Amino acid sequence: MEDQDGDLNRALMLDGNAAGGMLYDIFTAEMTGAPTECASCGRSGEVGSLLAFVQAPGLVLRCPACESTMVRIVRAGDVTYLDARGAVYLRIER
Repeated sequence: MEDQDGDLNRALMLDGNAAGGMLYDIFTAEMTGAPTECASCGRSGEVGSLLAFVQAPGLVLRCPACESTMVRIVRAGDVTYLDARGAVYLRIER
């Protein structure tokens, strides 16, 4: 059953470019090309290369190598919650 769940989750995921609009709203910068590193496996790559799960109440970005959660974003009313503890860094250009 777990293999079916994993396949379904993978089928529902898009690439990180699907998160571009929400990330722009938060950071007021184009973020899909921003470099980041997975805290779990050390994979480096652009935010646009992450796996985006958008069917949840918020947005989840996962590492494409190990599928660990790197970033979670939830909007509730007038506030936005951002959890990026799965990323070693997320570089934002000025």
